[in-house]
Amino acid sequence: MSTENSVMVYIQQRDGKAAEVSLELVSKARELADRLGAQVSAALFGENVAGEAARLASFGVDRVYLLEDSRLKYYTPIPYSKLMIQAISDYKPQIVLYGATTEGRDLAPRVASFLKVGLTADCTDLQIGDHTQKETEYKNILYQIRPAFGGNIIATIVSPEKKPQMATVREGVMRMGTPDISRVAEVVKMSAKLSNDDFPSEIISRVLVEKTVNLKGAQIIVSGGIGVGSKDNFDLIRELAETLGGEVGASRAAVDAGFIGKEHQVGQTGTTVRPKLYIACGISGAIQHRAGMDASSRIIAINNDPEAPIFGIAHYGIVGDLNEVIPRMIKAYKARV
Repeated sequence: MSTENSVMVYIQQRDGKAAEVSLELVSKARELADRLGAQVSAALFGENVAGEAARLASFGVDRVYLLEDSRLKYYTPIPYSKLMIQAISDYKPQIVLYGATTEGRDLAPRVASFLKVGLTADCTDLQIGDHTQKETEYKNILYQIRPAFGGNIIATIVSPEKKPQMATVREGVMRMGTPDISRVAEVVKMSAKLSNDDFPSEIISRVLVEKTVNLKGAQIIVSGGIGVGSKDNFDLIRELAETLGGEVGASRAAVDAGFIGKEHQVGQTGTTVRPKLYIACGISGAIQHRAGMDASSRIIAINNDPEAPIFGIAHYGIVGDLNEVIPRMIKAYKARV
């Protein structure tokens, strides 16, 4: 597929408002597009979503491909796939980005399969660079970076021969830019023929469940790993988090061991976080975990293994038994406040 010089973002929306992950991707797309000397485009479908065009423009979108239809109020696979395939086929972006949400993980593979192009899931970074393959040099290729082999290595994946290059990115991985309300985007209204056959299912109602754990919005997170030792010992992690006014996080190993629920999991297969303070207790620091918290402003690591990889990214490290260290931290903090 011959491509135009643009980076396209699929805009996930709920009740007519763009999801945060989509705004994060727009900010990253702006960075990639500037490197390429390209434009940023957005594919926006739904009911009463036209008002989001100005908001998308403020984050860096140059052109919004818009289609409004009351039947598109909620995401359903068949019509959304049809529209996304049409947008890509008509406007031919060289890169297409989706949020690695339940919706994005359903939509992106459908589109990739139809177009017979590659798709890299759950990227933790995206960059532009050159690539040589079979004595052919490709310029300005999308580097799709993600943990691989169980999180033991970081892989850079490229798709030089097939366009568009497509990737999904987890919420919170890319930093959302500062909106500039002076920016204006061109709005292109798509014409699409959606028949009732494209809507074989109907969403009757939605039940929204309020999150009890807010890792993404937390300013302080105290996380425990397999080194905590047991489910009962996680009470110490909770006590420190409560003392500091923070949230409780956990590594995948701790969750898999049954120490705490998956809603607390931080990392590549959990939640990506950027708190002001992240305290890692009994966490060795596998790549998969670090990918979800290494953008924290300050990292304190507590581990009895001085060679633990977590110390490589920690601003402050304490080598010791967390069962001794944490009570002292709590006591010291309470003495100061």
